[in-house]
Amino acid sequence: MAAATVSIHPDQLCVGLYVHLDLSWWEHDFTFNSFKIKDEDQIRALRNLGLSQLRYEPARSDCEPPPLSQPESQTPSTPMAPSAPDPDELARQSRAAKLGILRKRLAEVDRRFVQASQRVKSLNQSLRSQPEEAVKLAGEVVRDLVDSLLGDDGAALHSINGKASDDAYFHSLNVTVLSVMLGRQLGYDSEACHSLGLGALLHDIGKLEIPSKVLLKAEPLTRPEQQLLQMHCEFGARRGQQLMLDDEVLRIIQEHHEYCDGSGYPKGLREAGIGRLSRLVTITNTFDNLCNPLNPRDGLSPHEALASMFKQQRDRFDDVALKAFIRCMGVYPPGSLVQLEDERYALVLAMHPSLPLKPTLILYEPHIPKTEALIVNLEQEPNLAIARSLRPSQLPLEALEYLNPRQQLTYYVDPRQRSQ
Repeated sequence: MAAATVSIHPDQLCVGLYVHLDLSWWEHDFTFNSFKIKDEDQIRALRNLGLSQLRYEPARSDCEPPPLSQPESQTPSTPMAPSAPDPDELARQSRAAKLGILRKRLAEVDRRFVQASQRVKSLNQSLRSQPEEAVKLAGEVVRDLVDSLLGDDGAALHSINGKASDDAYFHSLNVTVLSVMLGRQLGYDSEACHSLGLGALLHDIGKLEIPSKVLLKAEPLTRPEQQLLQMHCEFGARRGQQLMLDDEVLRIIQEHHEYCDGSGYPKGLREAGIGRLSRLVTITNTFDNLCNPLNPRDGLSPHEALASMFKQQRDRFDDVALKAFIRCMGVYPPGSLVQLEDERYALVLAMHPSLPLKPTLILYEPHIPKTEALIVNLEQEPNLAIARSLRPSQLPLEALEYLNPRQQLTYYVDPRQRSQ
């Protein structure tokens, strides 16, 4: 059931109220859309949003809002009202403010991902020398990812194509975030989501036993090399047993390349024989590998990756889980580069689950400064529509630079969709 909320005027805000913001994530500078006010700085920031009203949740508040004071009566000698500001200038300032918040938020998430990748690197290095400490660190990474990136009220994904320099560690993080997002979409409880996240984070630990010349080989692998690479699932399961991981985590490590049609490895299992959490990681691992292969030039756009999985590879995946994954990613996942029917280029900023073909976009308009770029909700623009999804290489360099809202590219998870 939806929480019972009451509308109040910004002047009624006080410390202890649990407030809800009916805004998109890039329109404010708070971590979550709902939270308890803790100090006067937050009150000032909320009032500076310029909202005519907000909502607060009595059941989660420490107090009630003060009554709204009555405005003082005007004296007869009321001064002349100042001239109205220029609407175009106000619109430009608003766009610049929103984009500034967007870039600040993405920079913060990039920082968290870099920190998390370093922790993953540390745990991989300590798996041999300090295995118990490594498992403890892995659990902390999963908890931190869930708390700081997915939020406590559901998640929406903002995926941006591209790879960071520490590819292996970012792959593990991406698969973890995608997997927990999918688990929540399917209604899994916190215990199952933690096991899911831990298995996803450690799914490739068996590759520690594979020589880097095989892992990083750009040319097609020979048959013996391919057979050796496929053994990373067994190597990983063996190491997981030594670390005394629980059975569901072990199954993910061993089964994340098993497909429901029996075409996977190492055992060629079919759907009924594959663990429920393993089937989710198979989907997210495949998606990230399609978007971010060893050679970035071979990478698909998120839209192309989803289309390939649904149209050409559908029999490989759990049907319910695949449909849930597409539902929470959207037809054009956030971060996709697209071209509109009027031939303009755009970046998908956010998707609306009920209107998958009508996302919110950042438009490329060369005559408008990048810092004031247009943010357009296609739901409110009936004459605009997406014609096609594009790869970064298909855009002019100036358009790609204009639409890139961040410096480092990876997955971004936004805590704005509320779980039901």
